[in-house]
Amino acid sequence: MSASVSMPLGGVQVGSYDTYERAQAAVDHLSDEKFPVENVTIIGSDLRQVEQVLGRLTTGRAIAAGAAGGAWWGLFVGLLLGIFSEDGAGWIGAVLTGLLVGVVFGALFGWMGYAATQGKRDFTSTSRIVAGRYDVMCTPPHAEQAREILARFSLRF
Repeated sequence: MSASVSMPLGGVQVGSYDTYERAQAAVDHLSDEKFPVENVTIIGSDLRQVEQVLGRLTTGRAIAAGAAGGAWWGLFVGLLLGIFSEDGAGWIGAVLTGLLVGVVFGALFGWMGYAATQGKRDFTSTSRIVAGRYDVMCTPPHAEQAREILARFSLRF
């Protein structure tokens, strides 16, 4: 067994930023300065899930959302089947039939999905994972050069 010094994942910290965009800009600046960026890692720390509530979900909205999704699938299937039609009327008929069937089944599945929740989640939302801090890490042989470049970069702000 060999002895080794433990190093944090990604190497040595050369910068720390409040937003991902600032960390990304720092790495972009390193790249602009011809620094070998394949030696750099961005690590997000203090992760948390943020769920943004968009609005109230009602039976009507669930049916409408299902119908809209079904319309896209129906249009897609109708266009595929329309390829095999022999004339323009057959093509239009296939597209409209696919669209109509998609809307009906989408609305039905939207309603069934909403009914299955039994009112336990009557809102729509989006979720994302965000970090409290973004550290720019670098392999030890290149860390000092990266720090020097990023020190000049930080003077620009």
